[in-house]
Amino acid sequence: MTHVITRSCCNDAACVEVCPVDCIRPRPGDPGFGSAETLYIDPSTCIDCGACADVCPVGAIVTDRGLDDEGRTGLALAQSWFAQAPVAPGPDRRPVRSAPRTRGGLRVAVVGTGPSGFYAVQELLERTAGDVQVSLLDRLPVPGGLVRYGVAPDHGATKGFGDGMERLLRRPQVRLHLNVEVGAHVSAAELLDGHDAVVHAVGAAGERRLGIPGEDLPGSHPARDLVAWYNGHPDLDGRDFALDTERAVVIGNGNVALDVARILVSDPADLATTDLALPALQTLRRSRIREVHVVGRRDPARAAFSTPELLGLDRVRGVQVLVPGGEAVSGPTTGFADGARSGIVAGFAGRVPDPARRRIVLRFGRAPREILGGDAVRAVRFGTPDGGVEDVECGLVLRAVGYRGTPVAGLPFDHARAAVPHEAGRVLTGPGGRVVPGHYVTGWIKRGPSGVIGTNRTCAGETVGSLLADHAAGRLTEPAPSAADDLDRLLRARRPERVGLEGWRAIDRAERLGGRPAGAPRRKIVTIDGLIAAAGAGAGDG
Repeated sequence: MTHVITRSCCNDAACVEVCPVDCIRPRPGDPGFGSAETLYIDPSTCIDCGACADVCPVGAIVTDRGLDDEGRTGLALAQSWFAQAPVAPGPDRRPVRSAPRTRGGLRVAVVGTGPSGFYAVQELLERTAGDVQVSLLDRLPVPGGLVRYGVAPDHGATKGFGDGMERLLRRPQVRLHLNVEVGAHVSAAELLDGHDAVVHAVGAAGERRLGIPGEDLPGSHPARDLVAWYNGHPDLDGRDFALDTERAVVIGNGNVALDVARILVSDPADLATTDLALPALQTLRRSRIREVHVVGRRDPARAAFSTPELLGLDRVRGVQVLVPGGEAVSGPTTGFADGARSGIVAGFAGRVPDPARRRIVLRFGRAPREILGGDAVRAVRFGTPDGGVEDVECGLVLRAVGYRGTPVAGLPFDHARAAVPHEAGRVLTGPGGRVVPGHYVTGWIKRGPSGVIGTNRTCAGETVGSLLADHAAGRLTEPAPSAADDLDRLLRARRPERVGLEGWRAIDRAERLGGRPAGAPRRKIVTIDGLIAAAGAGAGDG
């Protein structure tokens, strides 16, 4: 018997660390680990102990007993991967954890509660044997970052990552300060005054632009806005999207593009049992969209979406995935994932459209030239491989070409990279400049918007390693003994609407209770005022 990685793997690699027979590949340190779209369990050497399933933060590992279609596909992919690229057992490549510090207690502020912030706190607790006090801040009244507001509602297992975060928040070394914005309610310099170091894990809040005419026509939106809207982000409070057209076009072919296409054509009855925001659900129930074209520049083998997400697209109830025959051809493939994507797309080609089903049409080799329309979007003009153009009529355009970092208050910023300049996580005055003592970065604001949830673990490990080395070498300024109380007094005065752990737990209970009538895991509160009201007496507990 064996275990199988199904659904989307987060590449956390905790499973690699606990496997007693070293049968999970690729491992940290293996060629291609950083760019791997998923990990694989070798069915020929797995001893079915279940240790990997116990530690998987997104519940993606199951036993092979009674596999469904998704599980059988995952098993077949693992068998193919190991048949093509067998890897003999080698030296232990688990991430190296530094020894606990030798210089007294440590106080660190971590700004941002998404995956990068979570892993930074986890690394600090593990690598100091818990001899650390962490102030964890977020500008929103709820933690989670992109796990709460970026993961598609129908990916409930991935959202289960938040369960691990909840356990971390309850650790006595962690003090939670939500609804506090660094730069508005407290400066980065003031945070450093009260801590040995500050780790900035704020993500990438901006959008990449296409740079083509018509990009800002009514009906053309960044895909990130739609994602935030259907996930109930308070920044989109009061925003709605006109879904009164039969065809939408998504420009880009990464996982976000597949997410928004899938949500737009999914049956609202199925979405009602997820944590999709109620205002979005009501709009989707009135939607006229029957077809979504997902259009990218590259061929199928070099598309940015992952194999598990591509396979999942074909399992949406009542939806047919189509590919024009001439666009399913890829150039030479250079790796297992490229070949897998190419083969799956080729299998979609040649299908006869079923008029009774909604459709997702995958398009390849098309470069956006212009969004056409007068008062609103009416089509997108694409350049084709033969030098011609093709106009795809539509009433809605979603631009899924990536996120972009934005400047962080109080820190230098590299506008060319759209990230904070750094060396191994240490903030620099500029690219190649001097170290800014006490300030560190991790996650997208450090490396740019790339990777999956688990990529942040390696990223945070490097940053925390630099922080602990600096602390051990005496390069950090120790805060005053009263620093913790001083920060509390400052935040109480400047931000009485601050939400602490008890406030978050009250919000969490209210949302979970709100989802019960529909059989949903939670029904998100989508306004700042509503979240503060739900926090109640716990709003200022710090």
